[in-house]
Amino acid sequence: MATIAFIGLGNMGSGMCANLAKAGHDVRAFDLSAAAVKRAESAGAKGAASAADAVMGADAVVTMLPAGKHVRAVYEGEVFPNAKPGALMMDCSTIDVATARSVGEAAAAKGFPFVDAPVSGGVAGAEAGTLTFMVGGPDDAFSKAEEFLSIMGKAVIHAGDAGTGQAAKICNNMLLGITMIGTCEAFALAEKLGLDQQRFFDIASKASGQSWSMTSYCPVPGPVEASPANRGYTPGFATAMMLKDLKLAMDAAATSGATTPMGAQAEALYALFDNLGGRDADFSGIYKLLQGSWKAE
Repeated sequence: MATIAFIGLGNMGSGMCANLAKAGHDVRAFDLSAAAVKRAESAGAKGAASAADAVMGADAVVTMLPAGKHVRAVYEGEVFPNAKPGALMMDCSTIDVATARSVGEAAAAKGFPFVDAPVSGGVAGAEAGTLTFMVGGPDDAFSKAEEFLSIMGKAVIHAGDAGTGQAAKICNNMLLGITMIGTCEAFALAEKLGLDQQRFFDIASKASGQSWSMTSYCPVPGPVEASPANRGYTPGFATAMMLKDLKLAMDAAATSGATTPMGAQAEALYALFDNLGGRDADFSGIYKLLQGSWKAE
């Protein structure tokens, strides 16, 4: 079993950290929130006083942080100076491609195998160990990381060189944001036309309108028991996180010269929902905005 430093114990990181501990690894957990560290300890990890303390002597490092600036600061300030030679590094945050590549290059220059490995699957997937990892980095680093990522996920896919994991994540989530809005619009229109929502689901889920947003994460109460719509749109995957990912996608599109009109419209709609109080609701809750029943707190 390996000694693993896990830095970042938010909604996603806490479940991921717990699964590594359940697998028998010696997990040293750190977060700026003392309560989050306590929760990690109750799940079998050992609390660390700082990121640097967690990293010292660890065979592998996993980070799950809010944004690129946090990733860069933690690796440059605490991980690189304190990690033992050759320690494996896996950043599972969702950040901009440029920062992922920069940190990966810095790690390689210091002799550390490094992968950017953002995830898809939400809080439920993090807790159940059924995430999908999109991994960027050299072949040898991916081979080493796969052992650990497989404990936390059902699918670990090598996207290519450094930064391609992040590229895959933001493209995937741009598509998810677009398809969720389309699914919500279709259900809202069906309701206006007098079509029962369950019957529309039964038809569209077996027709050409079928998508993951409909069959796995249906935005209306009833048809899919596990969807946040049946829990008052408690996330899940919060609107604030979807908006963050759409902003990353639009920044990447602008930098690369890609044309993404639907992505831009999705970003604008989620920004509106966020401003109207939907920030902490599940992103599928935008259905209520489009249907006309959303009331801001």
